[in-house]
Amino acid sequence: MKIEAGMAAYVTGGGSGIGRGMAMSFARRGVRVGVCDISEADAAETVRLIEAEGGAARAIRVDVSDRVSVEDAVSAVETAFGPIAIACNNAGIAMHGVPLHEISAADWDWVIGVNIHGVINGIQAIVPRMLAAGRPAHIVNTASIGGFQVNPNFLTGAYSMTKYAVVALSEGLRNELEGRNIGISILAPAAVDTKIHLSERSRPERLGGATVRPQNHFMGDLIKGQMQPAEIGERVANAIEADEFYIFTHPETKQWLDRRHAAIDAAFESAERFGSAATAAAAE
Repeated sequence: MKIEAGMAAYVTGGGSGIGRGMAMSFARRGVRVGVCDISEADAAETVRLIEAEGGAARAIRVDVSDRVSVEDAVSAVETAFGPIAIACNNAGIAMHGVPLHEISAADWDWVIGVNIHGVINGIQAIVPRMLAAGRPAHIVNTASIGGFQVNPNFLTGAYSMTKYAVVALSEGLRNELEGRNIGISILAPAAVDTKIHLSERSRPERLGGATVRPQNHFMGDLIKGQMQPAEIGERVANAIEADEFYIFTHPETKQWLDRRHAAIDAAFESAERFGSAATAAAAE
């Protein structure tokens, strides 16, 4: 899809990090951006940066884990700027540094609520509107390289679980919307210099309220000085125009997926050997 001036975009998590990078890249192309974030102050700062460059944007508070909040945010974007042509279900939180069996029920609800239900809520609010509008459109769902493999060096199983779900949701959505003039992309970055390790500061009250999770904070050191959100924003804008489904950002991480795929191939070879042996035994 060609990104054209005057289009409207909906970007969750737009108040900082990758969401801000995408919002600003779209705005530089003349897109009018609904900057949606649970932090109104962060969303307003992104809008300020966009307007300082001559772009158009509006700050909208959204809790993506709340379906009504998402519906309201989508309606607010369309009221301000017209039918949404680009939708980025990008808001996400970290859930690192704690073994799976030790994660509290409240934290499970939170990470699933934001990282999975946030995408589901976006899909259900936006896709019917895009279909009704009948115009070229594109949806970007932010997963992670962690949605394709689980890093053995960090306790990120809960986070990766949610990002695997985003991959499956996106692959299913692509199948269902084939031929309907709505492109789908999965954004799968690795280390990006954001504040995702501090996401617990924005935990909504109904899921326990703001807190401090020091277990996340090792990630801050790992991602500091890594790829910048602005670069991710440009990568996404170009990928939308090229109709890329998988948007990878760190080529060096391919080896991580290669290792996983090699293990899967070996497992199928084992299944073939077992089947052959069973057939031979039955023939005796």
